[in-house]
Amino acid sequence: MATIKVPAQFSAAEDAERLQKAFQGWGTDEASIISILAHRNAVQRKLIQEIYKETYGEDLLKALDKELSSDFERVVLLWTLTPAERDAYLANEAIKLLTANNWVLLEIACTRSSLDLFAVKQAYHARYKKSLEEDVAYHTSGDIRKLLVPLVSSFRYEGDVVNMTLAKKEAKIMREAISDKKHNDEELIRILSTRSKAQLNATLNHYNNEFGNPINKDLKTDPNDEYLKLLRAAIKCLTSPEKYFGKVLRQAIKGMGTDEWALTRVITTRAEVDMERIKEEYHRRNSVTLEKAISGETSGDYEKMLLALIGHGDA
Repeated sequence: MATIKVPAQFSAAEDAERLQKAFQGWGTDEASIISILAHRNAVQRKLIQEIYKETYGEDLLKALDKELSSDFERVVLLWTLTPAERDAYLANEAIKLLTANNWVLLEIACTRSSLDLFAVKQAYHARYKKSLEEDVAYHTSGDIRKLLVPLVSSFRYEGDVVNMTLAKKEAKIMREAISDKKHNDEELIRILSTRSKAQLNATLNHYNNEFGNPINKDLKTDPNDEYLKLLRAAIKCLTSPEKYFGKVLRQAIKGMGTDEWALTRVITTRAEVDMERIKEEYHRRNSVTLEKAISGETSGDYEKMLLALIGHGDA
């Protein structure tokens, strides 16, 4: 499901040397940077960073920061980070915005595995000397805080075992809360923030079959309500992440202007996870390939890096 193409032979020392050479001279060799970093997995990128530091006495990320600029710099730097470090950075960045980007926090909380989310919280703690939970709680309020804090605090069972009796019971609990317009109901939030994804799928399938509507349709009573938008997005992230990310990409590319931050975020965080599925979903919904859509909205080294990460041709 990942889209990056990694070579059969790998030498961190050779890659570090080639990167160092790419920084020398009158201009930066962006093509070499793309050919190396866009084709290395997380473990390999971490090893390259370590060897680069040992050999040249400089942090690779700082070297890249000095040599690159604009959207190309952002995609390379985000990609070079380990997944946990990247998510910790993105979460902190979202929290620091004047209007907290709750969507980024929601994505991290709901589309990562329990172990991955735990690693993000460890990385956040190490880098910012605070917990992710306390920062989310401090920078949100009301129903949004009531939803987000349990989601980022979650550590779900990851297996496939499903209790159908429980699924039926909890589908009824959710239906009653929604029918009574108690969208911030503690039981509804408890189910969403603690149950395994397999259990949630069973519960929501039963909800659909028993009550005649997908739950997200019943949650569209007020399309402009920010909390309800987040609640629907949480359900989509937990049950169909490829559909959620396909929509984020569509909105990033097809708006009045390209949202490069969203485009970069989705591709750097999903290229090693499920980008193949996201590409299929994007093509199905938009009748155009993601590669073609990206090429139509981006250019230069930024375009080349994005295309390489989604596995396009020889990029």
